[in-house]
Amino acid sequence: MGYPRLMAVDRDHVLRSAAALLTRKSTATMDEVARAAGISRATLHRHFAGRDALVRALESLGIAECEAALAAARPDEGPASEAVRRLVHEIEPAAGLLAFLYTENQLFEGEEQNEGWARLDARIGALFRRGQASGEFRIDLTPAWLTEALYGLMASGAWAVAEGRVARKDFTHMIVELLLGGALRREES
Repeated sequence: MGYPRLMAVDRDHVLRSAAALLTRKSTATMDEVARAAGISRATLHRHFAGRDALVRALESLGIAECEAALAAARPDEGPASEAVRRLVHEIEPAAGLLAFLYTENQLFEGEEQNEGWARLDARIGALFRRGQASGEFRIDLTPAWLTEALYGLMASGAWAVAEGRVARKDFTHMIVELLLGGALRREES
């Protein structure tokens, strides 16, 4: 009875080790992923048939982490700008994984796209629409564009932190200030 639970723990460890490695080195081989997880390549292949299977599992992990961050950020509460700030803060621990996934084109092409991305897009887009309806955000930028801009800024921020060009403690501030500095409605003269 305890064995399947052990396998689940091992798979989670392997996924998190792979995520940590691939966020630093997106071109890492399956051998390097196995070493980072402290397992043999054969064991890695028992969990994931190949790189595509591993990337798909990382995609599911990334989506789950974003959905948990969205729930924790309470996007329907308070001013929309504060909800965006909470969202970026909550997603920050997963930003490196998201930056890696952002570059994996096969995840966003064709019929096999994970529906989790559409769920995230819809929820984040609704937050930007709420901000537009309340008069906080500009209405000449679509919620879809603001959502894509947020993803791009988070990926760029994660890369900048990983490369040591930006302090981790500044991640949320930099992203929110740049995004909202361009998204906040200005009083017309």
